[in-house]
Amino acid sequence: MGGPIRVLHAVVNMNRGGAETFLMNLYRHIDRSKVQFDFLTSKEGVFDQEIKKLGGVIHRIPYLTEVGPKKYRQLLDKFFNDHPLYKIIHSHMDKMSGMILTSAKNNNVPIRIAHSHNTSSEGNGLVQLYKWHIGNKLNEAATDRFACSMQAGEWLFKDKKKTFFLINNSIDVDAYLFNRRNRLKVRKELGLNGNNLVLGQIGRFNHQKNHLFSLQLFSQVIKRNKQARLVLVGDGSERDRIERRIRKLNLDEFVILTGVRSDIPEVLSALDLLLFPSFHEGMPVALIEAQTSGLTCLASETITPDVDLNLNLVQFLSLKNQKSWLDEIARFDRTQPNRFNQRSSLTSKGFDITTTANELENFYINKIGGVVPLEEANNLHAHV
Repeated sequence: MGGPIRVLHAVVNMNRGGAETFLMNLYRHIDRSKVQFDFLTSKEGVFDQEIKKLGGVIHRIPYLTEVGPKKYRQLLDKFFNDHPLYKIIHSHMDKMSGMILTSAKNNNVPIRIAHSHNTSSEGNGLVQLYKWHIGNKLNEAATDRFACSMQAGEWLFKDKKKTFFLINNSIDVDAYLFNRRNRLKVRKELGLNGNNLVLGQIGRFNHQKNHLFSLQLFSQVIKRNKQARLVLVGDGSERDRIERRIRKLNLDEFVILTGVRSDIPEVLSALDLLLFPSFHEGMPVALIEAQTSGLTCLASETITPDVDLNLNLVQFLSLKNQKSWLDEIARFDRTQPNRFNQRSSLTSKGFDITTTANELENFYINKIGGVVPLEEANNLHAHV
């Protein structure tokens, strides 16, 4: 075919968010002699250097919030006009994909994929209204629609109920299996011992992730168990607010802020319990990773039930009922269940990244007119 197909992925930046982490998992495991990933971004990201080492090209244009809607559209049009080699664009920007894929359509990009990774948009009323307006253009602009869960697909594509494909937020299963040596190593690094009950939350420090709930909850946990500790992994726009709340609740000696880390599998092995009180999510990769590690998870009931892999590791609880969270933590503290190898369960449920990478690789090749026959192209399941 004269070299690999180059697929252009549109994101704001390639930092360690759920969608971006999933993209990198795909990129590492796809056959890059057949399909190569390039990226259209607006900001630098922590994965940029790895992308370049894997053979990817990173294009950057200022984001809409920096230059305004009119200029952003002009920059998109100029980009697609200047880069006619791209025949596939795969956009991961939820409702804002409407603007990106409309520009791609106007500039004759034949394959335009919208991928939903969430079930709600962030921002104030005006921002939400603008995103709603842009999102209305999405079904007309996209030729193909992907979603990480049924809820995510129904949210983004609900206007016309177009067909969409479910793409599991798969992971490198072996990397996330529980490892006792890693548990001891990370606990030692963080100053934790075998007597500590270690709760954790992993994710961007932003409103969606609801860290303030975790801090308020933990302020009650510590009253019952002085050996409890809370580890917050990540960084973001709400860091100052989180630090102020820690001080206000007098939790300085009990809460550990690790910053952004690249060794999430090791961190998961070190935790006893994962808190996931997000206001909304698509199909959170962190919960898939945690279950792979055999880690008990307490999640808000707003999160899609699809993320529960039926391993008896996820409890969905109301954010309006703090007592239910406290009761579950107390129950866990009494029982301390063992951690089991979950490899076969994750693989059988379709969350092994090798399988998903192969399916998408064949999808891209088939769409571009490659050598893979249609009936063998992929095992993706269409939903309407």
